[in-house]
Amino acid sequence: MNCHDEANEDDYHSHEHGHGHGHSHDGHDHSHDEEADTGQADSLFDKVLVDQAWCLNESEPESIKLVFKPWHQRLDTTQLVSSDSDAELLVYVPFNGMVKLKSIFLWGGVGDEAPQSVRVFANCDDLDFDNVGDAQPTQEWTLARGARAPVEYPVRSAKFSSVRSLTLHLPRSFADEETMELYFLSFRGEWLPLTADPIISIYELTPNAADHKTPASELAGHHTIS
Repeated sequence: MNCHDEANEDDYHSHEHGHGHGHSHDGHDHSHDEEADTGQADSLFDKVLVDQAWCLNESEPESIKLVFKPWHQRLDTTQLVSSDSDAELLVYVPFNGMVKLKSIFLWGGVGDEAPQSVRVFANCDDLDFDNVGDAQPTQEWTLARGARAPVEYPVRSAKFSSVRSLTLHLPRSFADEETMELYFLSFRGEWLPLTADPIISIYELTPNAADHKTPASELAGHHTIS
């Protein structure tokens, strides 16, 4: 899908913030036990096509695959993706079905090498560093600085109701230096399997006279001698 003409007025006001404890408060207090369960509820961990995910500007090829971790490994800082030439990453995440996305968990550690913001595009398969800067994201966030655990960023569900893939643009780190680090990336939502394309039968719109003979047509072309 091409995403360069997707902008609308609401999109220009979608710069939002997440919650630094790994979940959305929504005006309520939560216990740490509830917090521990948040990332597991409606988890899409096993719905990501990790083998088909890719990242531009990663310092080690295929290292983006290390950040898709099960929830109990979310604080692991030994496996990560880091940027190569500058503090910018572009991550493509395909799913093995149709997803109604609820939120994104993202964590770059406590240091200033963590990403400062993220721009997320739904169902955009043609983005690279040449065109992503001019593309209008489906939603974007300023990320939590110094977070000690993955932070949950709720999405506008109406904009992410039929997601086959996500592209995440991380344009800079808090230090705005040459390195960016990302330790954990996960998603919550509802998943539906993809159904096979329906078989479309094309019927003959203009009947062939030879295939639809009538008693009168049987006599056509014959001469009767009386």
